[in-house]
Formats: sequence, structure tokens, C-alpha cells
Amino acid sequence: MDLTKDPIPGLTRKIAVPVTVGLLFDSMYGIVDTFFAGKLSTEALAALSISSPAFFFFITTTAGISNGANVLISNALGRKNTDEARATCLQSISFAVTMALFLVMLAYLSAPALLKTLGATGEYLDMSLEYFNVMLIGLVFTILTNVFFAALRAQGETKSYRNMLVLGCLINCMLNPLFMFGGFGIPAMGVTGLALSTSTINLLSAIYLFHRLRRSEMWGGTFQMIPRPDKTWWRIAKQGLPASFNMISMAFAWYIATLFVGKFSNAGVAAYGIAIRIETFFMIPSWALATAFVSMVGQNHGASNGRRIMECLKYTTRINFLGAIVGGIILFVAAEPLMRLFSQDEQVIPHGANYLRVAAIVLMARVVHVTMVSLLQGLKRPVGIAWVAVFRHIIGPCVLGYLMAFTLGMEVDGVWWSWCIVAWTSAVILFLFAMHVFKQMYAEAFEPQKP
Repeated sequence: MDLTKDPIPGLTRKIAVPVTVGLLFDSMYGIVDTFFAGKLSTEALAALSISSPAFFFFITTTAGISNGANVLISNALGRKNTDEARATCLQSISFAVTMALFLVMLAYLSAPALLKTLGATGEYLDMSLEYFNVMLIGLVFTILTNVFFAALRAQGETKSYRNMLVLGCLINCMLNPLFMFGGFGIPAMGVTGLALSTSTINLLSAIYLFHRLRRSEMWGGTFQMIPRPDKTWWRIAKQGLPASFNMISMAFAWYIATLFVGKFSNAGVAAYGIAIRIETFFMIPSWALATAFVSMVGQNHGASNGRRIMECLKYTTRINFLGAIVGGIILFVAAEPLMRLFSQDEQVIPHGANYLRVAAIVLMARVVHVTMVSLLQGLKRPVGIAWVAVFRHIIGPCVLGYLMAFTLGMEVDGVWWSWCIVAWTSAVILFLFAMHVFKQMYAEAFEPQKP
């Protein structure tokens, strides 16, 4: 597979289709957790929902390592410099292990305060902490899995990722009821069983992807080489920090939404937890295309081929927009029936349905955002991503969300609609910025091609 020469539609299918299948099962993984938590109680659903943004914050802190590694490796491969790509792969693993261990300690110490600020108290807090602390067991393996996949996808290899997510979802369907309700000598652990199932699967996923990575051309070193940090750490951090900040700020926006909604009702928090997992299904095609797009942009930028990057952008955008239109219509029309698949609570369903209808309107803006982020990452110009993220995930949700929810008295719906306004505004800003950067770097890509 040559990402700099092979036909773009065929490459996109080869990379994106396995990712799509994998992400479908990954989304089902979250929905399976939500389904089984709902079998316990609405309080269990709320505990799952309130713990997720806090845990997501710590995962996204290291997202820059995998993003930075992916771009640097793909750029090196585009220049046909396999030795540099291998060295970057090894150092990204070393960097990830160091950061993961530090974050586990930080997360364990700060979890009670984080969950309390989200409104968890008493038994609700105890349940959330139990879930969160067991999830920390698998945090290191989650971070390593992301780095292993970054090295594989830089080569265009995404089938291993698909296999991992499919198997993980199937194993989760078996382990969830076993750990939650007990059986075969295993005690009933309730919501803690959900976390233990996830941590077990994270370990198995890391082992599998590491095996696949060692069989690829990226593995040219030994274990003795990994613990020796060098300037590559800084190069990875410089490339990845803006992307990491974008995801951290996303976790912050999730945190703020949960905080604001929690001021009005626990049912709203539970609804948000369900609805955001349903929404994830409709973003899967865009995320899969972004995986293919960023690797193709990275390798073709390494090869200094601006016109091919433009061809990739046009093709990806056409497919993305079609998916967003179809997905948005389905999400808007079927909002309430989708919520009823996961909850029969008549207080939860209306909040979740309202969120999904707003999400349908935001879907196109999310597609624009994901595509432009991938373009800037592949071009090794990610700084603008962080500045837009400040507005989209911090200033906008805090200021406009508070204004609409509390000052204007729109309560929970005010939180949803503030996200809609902010998402569309930031999508337009990021589009204009990304295209400006692209044109500065490859002006010839915007000129008509001579026959």
C-alpha cells in the first residue's frame, strides 16, 4: 500500500472501512456498558455518566503522543526514511509509558475532588469513585494501545485495530454480566464490574496491537532502545500538544455540560450519558475518514505533493458531507425511539431526545471540524487547532452555556443549544484558518491543473 501513489478512493476504502467497522463495535461497547448500567439503576447510569468526563480528561492528556507519533511517522515514510520512522515509533512508546504512569497517580489523587465538583455526593460519589478507580487499572494499557495504533495507521494498516475493537466488544458482552451480577465463583460487583471488564479488555488490546506492531516494518529496535529518551520526545510533544489540548478541552466541555446539567437534575445527567453514546454512532464515518485522511496528508506532505493532498481533501469532504446529511436526518427523526432503547425513565427520555435533535443540527459542523483538524495535523501545523479549541470547548460553553441555561432560564435545553451555536461558529473559523494555511504552503494546489 503506497499512500503517495495508489488511487485515493481505493486507499480511503482500505484504511477507513476497517476503522468504521471497528468504531461501530467500539460505540456498541459503550452502549453495552450503558445498557447493563441501566439494568442496575438510574443512579448507576448517572455514576457512569459523571465518571466518564473525568476519566476522559486523563486519557486525552496523552492523546497528543499518539497524534504526534502518527504524523511524524507518516511524514518520515513519505520521505522514504524508514529508520527515522522506526526511531519515532520506539520513542513514542517510551514517552507514552512515562506519561501514563504519572497520570495514573495524578488521577487517583484528584478523582474525589473532580467527582464532587460534578455534584456526586454520598452513595452516588462512592459508586462513581469505585468505577473510576478500577478504570485507572487499564489507563496505562489504553494509552499504549493508542500509540501502537498510531504507528500502524501511519502505514495505512487499520485491520488490526478493527479486529481489536470487534473482539473487545464481544468479550465485553460476556464479561459485563459476569462481573456485574456474578457467577461461576465470581462475586457480583455491580457498576465496578463494568470498569473491571473494560480494564481487562484494555490489557488484552494492548498485547494484541503490540504483537501486530512488532510484525510490521516499524519494529526495527529492541526493548533496550525504548527507555532512552531523546529529542524525539520534544518533537512528538511539539506536534501533539495542540491536538492533545483540543481533546483535553473537549473533556473540559463535557465536564462543564455535566456540571451545568447536574444543577437541574440527575435525570439530565443520565440522559446526557446515553445520548452522547448514541451520537457517537453517527460520527463514526467521519472519524474513520479522518484516520485515512490524516495518514494520506502526512505521507504526501512528507513527499511535498500538495495537489494530491487537495485531491484527498475533496474526496474526503464529499463523502463526509453525504454521511452527515443522511445521519442528521435519522438522528433528528428517531431521537426519542433511540433513547427508549436504553432507558424507560420518563424523566430521562425527553432530555436525551432534545439533545439528539440538537446534535443532528450540529453533525455537519462536527464533520467540518474533524476534517480541518486532520488537515492541519497532517501538514504539521497544529497550533491553530488549540486556539479554536479555547473558544469551542472552554470560553463558548462556559459563557454562552451559563447565559442560556441560567440567565435566560432555558435550563438543560440551554446547555444543548449553546453547544450548537459554538460548534457552528468554531467550524467556520477553523475551516477558514486551515484553508489559509494550506494555501500558504501549497499555492499550486489551488491553481487549475494544466491539461
